[in-house]
Amino acid sequence: MAPVSSDAAKGDYPWWLVVLAVIALALAGVIVANDLYAQVFGIVLKGLWVTIFVTLVAFLLATLAGLGLALMALSDSKVLRQVARFYTEVIRGVPILVLLFYIAFVGAPALVALVNLVISPLVSAGFIEPMQVRDVSLMWRAIIALMIGYSAFIGEVFRAGIQSVDKGQIEAAKALGLSRFQRFRLVVFPQAVRVILPPLGNDFVAMVKDSSLVSVLGVADITQMGKVYASGSFRFFETYSIVAYVYLILTIGLSLGLRGLEKRLRRT
Repeated sequence: MAPVSSDAAKGDYPWWLVVLAVIALALAGVIVANDLYAQVFGIVLKGLWVTIFVTLVAFLLATLAGLGLALMALSDSKVLRQVARFYTEVIRGVPILVLLFYIAFVGAPALVALVNLVISPLVSAGFIEPMQVRDVSLMWRAIIALMIGYSAFIGEVFRAGIQSVDKGQIEAAKALGLSRFQRFRLVVFPQAVRVILPPLGNDFVAMVKDSSLVSVLGVADITQMGKVYASGSFRFFETYSIVAYVYLILTIGLSLGLRGLEKRLRRT
């Protein structure tokens, strides 16, 4: 017998989703029928792939960094644990917007200066040219800033998920002679992923929205394309209504997909 979802068990039909679907279809009709809205929609969509690229790359890097932080926080080394805690607390205390500015205008020049210092013998010999700050694109500065900002939160998600696994199973895996890596890969992670997935999915949806902050650096994402059009045409209501509409489609679609994945994992 198939398990009954909590919404169905409570008789809580998702009317909110029906209302949203009706509104979305009505707005789609307005976009098709109105030339102005259609023009704004076409311009805003030019930044869609930039938003998707920034979000996917930054989230992938943040996930890898967060997993590394979680393993450091749970390691037997006191130094690694302290480094992980220091990084997590400092990064979580800095707003994403401030971090974007810091990485773009402080971190990137510092990195370029460090690289030039390392390659200075080759530069002096005439083999290569010194690196310029402009060589580091604003898009990649934004991606690195989002990666750093979210890695601290994702690291805590991984840590909590790993610690949720019953210690008795880990001890049993040790008794079977499994190595530390084998215990993590075969015993810990498959069970932890069920706890990790919901908050990790929430972080992904949040990053889709926070990717709009890269527009402050002039990166041509959805928000930046809308901002440029609105400042030139003074059609602020139409432009930002379309921008909000596109973000809602992205975030609600992702949320529904993640809920479906969570239900599937519960059944397995």
